[in-house]
Parts: sequence; C-alpha cells; structure tokens
Amino acid sequence: MAQEGSRPLRAEDLPRGDSPAPVELPHFPARWQAAIWRNWGLVPVSRLAAVLRMSEGAAKEEAARLGLDPEEPVQEQWRSHCYLSLIRSNWHLLDYGQILQLLDWTPERLAQVLHEEDFFWSKLGRHKPAAGPVFYSGLNSAQEEETARIRQLAERYFPAGRSGYLERPLAFQEHYGAQEPIPFPSAPYGFESNFLHSYAAGCGDVFLETEERDPVPEKLLEQYASLGVKGVWIHALLRHFYPVPGGEEYSEGREKRLENLRRVVARLKKHGLKLYLYFNEPRALPEAFYLKHPEWGGWELPEGGWTVCTTRSPEPLKWLEAGMEFLFSSVRELGGIFAIVMSENPTNCNYASSHEKCPFCKSVPPESILAEILCAMERGVRRAAPEAAVIACDWAWRPFRQSTENVPFKKEVLKRLPASIWFGSVSEWGMITETGGVRQYLKDYSISHPGPSAESRACWEFARSRGMKTVAKIQINNSWELAAVPYLPVPYLIREHLRNLDETGVNDLILSWTLGGFPGGNLRLLDSTPEEIASFLFHPALAEQVCAAWRIFGDSFREYPFHNSSVLYRGPCNYGPKNLLHLRKTGYKATMLGFPYDDLESWRGPYPEEVLERQFELVSSGWKRGLELLAQGERPENEREERSFRELCTIAEASYCHLRSACLQIRFTIARDRGFRKEIMAACAREEIELARHLHELARRDSRLGFEASNHYFYSLNDLREKVISCEALLRQLE
Repeated sequence: MAQEGSRPLRAEDLPRGDSPAPVELPHFPARWQAAIWRNWGLVPVSRLAAVLRMSEGAAKEEAARLGLDPEEPVQEQWRSHCYLSLIRSNWHLLDYGQILQLLDWTPERLAQVLHEEDFFWSKLGRHKPAAGPVFYSGLNSAQEEETARIRQLAERYFPAGRSGYLERPLAFQEHYGAQEPIPFPSAPYGFESNFLHSYAAGCGDVFLETEERDPVPEKLLEQYASLGVKGVWIHALLRHFYPVPGGEEYSEGREKRLENLRRVVARLKKHGLKLYLYFNEPRALPEAFYLKHPEWGGWELPEGGWTVCTTRSPEPLKWLEAGMEFLFSSVRELGGIFAIVMSENPTNCNYASSHEKCPFCKSVPPESILAEILCAMERGVRRAAPEAAVIACDWAWRPFRQSTENVPFKKEVLKRLPASIWFGSVSEWGMITETGGVRQYLKDYSISHPGPSAESRACWEFARSRGMKTVAKIQINNSWELAAVPYLPVPYLIREHLRNLDETGVNDLILSWTLGGFPGGNLRLLDSTPEEIASFLFHPALAEQVCAAWRIFGDSFREYPFHNSSVLYRGPCNYGPKNLLHLRKTGYKATMLGFPYDDLESWRGPYPEEVLERQFELVSSGWKRGLELLAQGERPENEREERSFRELCTIAEASYCHLRSACLQIRFTIARDRGFRKEIMAACAREEIELARHLHELARRDSRLGFEASNHYFYSLNDLREKVISCEALLRQLE
C-alpha cells in the first residue's frame, strides 16, 4: 500500500495525532533500560541491540545489570503472532522508525495494522507519543546505584530459574484435541445450532496470512466439535475477495485469499463445522478512491475520506450484491454470513446514526438505508447458495446515538427485510440494571447480568411473526468484563442465561465475539448442567465443594459495575496488575482496550468513585471467599481429578488477580487525587506487588493467561515484573 503517487510510504508519513510527551517511567534510571526490560526475551538480542545502537555483548551485560537473565531464550512468537502486544509495550518508548526496526516491518505493514486491525489506532489513543529515538548511553553514579537496586529487587522476587516462561507463549495451541464426552448429559436446550469466533483467528487480514497464522488448527476444530460447537466465524472484508470497480488496487492478493478461504471451509467440513463470515459493509474506502469516484461518497469522515452513500448511486448496492454472489459461487460450502450495518467501522451514511449529514440520504428513512444494504447482500448470497444463513445483527440499531427506546426502530428495519433473512440480536442489549444503586441501560458483553432483555425478546417475537429465524448473541466463556482469562468460572450465571434464552424459542446462538472462543471452559454447558460437569470431573464430595465455589464466584460477579464504554473498555480490569500506578497524574485519557493509564474519570463512567471502588471490593472479596473454599476441605483423589482441580484453581486465581487489582488501582487513584493519602496508597502498592507476583507465577506456567484473539497478549512476564519494580520505587517515594 503506497501513498498517492509513486513515493512509497515512509515512517514520517505514519499517523501521529497531537504527539504528546510520553508517560514517565521513573522506576528506570534511563529510558533505554526500559526498552531492554520490556523487550528482553521477546525479540532477538541482535535486533534489540541494533535498535538501541549497542553491541549484543553490551545488551546482555546491561540486561544482567538489571537482574534479567542474559541468556533467556527468545520467544519468537511474540513478533510473528503477538505484534500488537509489542507495539503497545513500545508505544511510549520508541519512535516509529525504531518500532519498524524492532518488528522488521515496512511502514505500509504498520499502517495497515494501525488502521485495519480491529480499531488498533483508536486503542492506541489516536496519537503517537513523541517518544524517541532512544539510544544506549552511559550511566552516571546515581543511575548506577538505582540500577543496582533494581537488580537486587529482581533477584529477590524473580530469582534465576523462576523468571522465564515454563510454557512458551501460544503453547496452549499444542493442547487442543477432542474432549471426553460427559455420559448422559441432560441436553436441556432446543437451540438448532451455534457458532463462535475461532480462538486462533486474529482480526487482521486473516485469509491472506493463513500459512503464517493458521486461523483454524485441526486439533482446535476437533475440540470444538467434541464440545457441541457447530461452526466458527472470522472477520472478512468483501473487497479482499471481490474488487470495487475502479478500486482494484485495494484488492491485491484476492486470489490467494479466496484459495485460503476454500481450504479453511474444507477443513471445517471434515469436523462437521461450518464457517460464517462477519461483514461490516460497504466499508469506507481510502480517500484517493473518492477523488476518482465521487458518486460513492456520502459525508466526510473526521479521519479523511467519506462514508459510502447507497442512495446517491446504485453502484455500491450493485457491488455488494454481485460480490456476495461471487463469493458464495466460489466457495459454495460457506455456512453463511452475519452483518452489522450500524456502528463498528465507517460504512454507510447512517452507520453512526448520522444520515442527516449526507445531502443525498438526509431525506431517506434511516431504516431503509440499513434494509437496502442487507437485502442487497442477501440477494447475492441466495442466487449462489439458497441454504446459506444470512443473519442481520441489530447491534446498535437505534434512531439516535443515546436512544434507549429502540424497539420501534428495529421493527421498521425488520418490516423491510424478507423472511429469508435471519434476525440476530445481542441477548442482553437494553437490560435495565441497578448495580451499586446506579441505573443502567445495558448493551452487550455482560456475563454478570444474564439476559435476555425485554427489548431483545420483543424484537425476536416480532421477527418470528414475520417468519424469520432468530439468533441470540451471547458471551459463553468470557467478556470484556474480564477477557484476560480464557473463561470465567461462573457456570451458574451462564446456565441461567441459556435457560432464559431457551424459553424464548431462539433458534441459534452466536457464542462469542472475538473474545470467548476458548475451546473448553463453559462450552460444556451447551448440553450439561454445572452439577453434571462437576460430577464428571470430581468425586461426589469434591464436586459438591466445587459447585459451592462456582456459586460464590457467580454471586459475587453479579456485583460487577457494568458499563460498556467506561468500566469495560477503559477500566484497568483486563490489564490487571500489569497497569502501572503513578504518583503524579499522567494526563493521558484511557483508551478502548489499549491503555487504561490512571484515568479514573474515564474508568468510572456513570458510577461515583466510591461506588466504583465498593463494587470491585464486593466482587473481589466475594471471589476470594470462593478461592478459600476451594483451598480447604476435599482434595482430588487421582491424577485426572488433580488436573481438573488445578485448572479450576489457575483460572479462578488469575481472575482474582485482575478483579482485585482493579479495586486497588481505583482505591490508589482516589487516595492520590484526594490529598495524597500515603497510607492508603502504600497499602495498595504492597498488595499490587503480591498480585503481580502471583499472576506472574501463574502466567509463566499457563500460556492462555493474558491472551485474547483481537488484542494478542494483554501483558508479558516482563510487564508483571516491571509492575513489582515500579511499586517498590513508588513505596520508597511514599516513605
């Protein structure tokens, strides 16, 4: 992807935003030491040394001076498969040129990831801190003294042999495989089918890179099939398979993608699974396209370019229809598609409830804009594959951005759709909750508050009255409430949600968004009760104890202070102990699933500060009671039980580390901002040290912890060790 004209993209052409000063890291005497610490063992020493302009020998010597293992094995998967994590770690440390050198990428590759990989530029804050370049230099005597202190702390908390990965990153993929079925499960539900996001698929250009990053490993599919999963879904972009007339340059590699798509579909078929593609179309195109084809343009986007206007010209809808027909003619065994036509990425002129901005759409009912897009896609699919599912998802269907009365609007869209389109709704969208005494209109990603909502029930009922099949989107394993563990051990909450849905008569389930596709965890609840699962795994007395702990976890999790755009997206829970404490305000605003910083105002949303702290105290203290119950009384009687019990304890303890850390970070920040209450701040820092150490020990043994498909790893072991070092430095300043 080159710039307009013949000049290739350069590092200085990459987006910068307002280029604020980077966050201070006072726990490191020199910033180049932070670069060594954060990247040690994750990239080759030779590459890191070249970035910092030092020799390999000097790099190893300086790593040893910091208490790092100079011979630590390099986890190459970090650059090839976890590059989003590396970029985040270095975002405040290195400039663009050094990040490119570290990753061995071209500017075009980085630009594509920033702009097309699941809102990554937004997750980074839509600005590049003015961070560098950072090069190796000598230390003065004070810096040498502080470096010696860091080494002493590293040797104290993470001595040799207890600091590296015992299970390398992504090694969990080696453990996939068919699961032993539970004998005589009760199979209580009437759902016809289901599908979830592949745990191995990212959100980039998946079908161009299947050789480098397999989105559907064979063993993963075996495990899904053995647990009752019927299909998987993966992100797709229609122009990656079928070019826009006049914009063929944006479809480079389409033949390879199409062939890889065929291979993926064939592999799934071997295991009785179907592939569903998620489309958010018609996707806005680069600005240069509109200069040549203004008839495609609607209203101007803040980042440049325009929405795709579907009323100004018939061409966009014709392209959608023809593209879907081509795709399903080329890959006939696709299971189907599901489409979001509002929010998500910039698409049509009403994608953000803003059709009035377009001179061509402002007089058109917005319901018609959405329906025409869905109908065009459905016509194309039907001509090629009459039996394929075309699911219209009502995510963000609403008359205006903050609307809480959306049923009439949704019904107007449904009236304009043929009965052959399936109707999908987020199960919990529109639930009214009162957690902590704060009234909420809930949207999606809730496990703590099981659905479905009255809004979703009403829309499913209306869709059925028109002869449409209905689909519920839920989160069966985890949610953005806590996505850093593969699943939340709260089976009674999931069971409650599934039973509620079964009573509505919903046909199918979407079991996850990009998070939650772990091949295990709560998936057994698709045909078994929590009691049946516990009895299958443990002897009767231990099974009873485990069920009691599960109930405690679930009951405490109901106190989670749910709010999508603040607590879930911008709060510290997903990063947990990795997120640093700061004695002085950083001045940075928290970003969506990128950097929580110390931005309590963004974390709390509608919750008063004390209420936010209290609710996380209720969740984490209740969770601790569940852990204490597991730690006492009955024990496993054989190796099989021991493995299952250890699995439960690992996931539950890691969950506690995150939930408790969120509580402590809120408490610390309140104390800092309200008079610098040193005793409270110091107590929080001490407990954070213990949480970071415990999570470090868990994560070095279990490569699933911290991983999420669309964000890669929320933290490395280096990050958790850095939290300990930073808290110790903070405690010295509080003395």
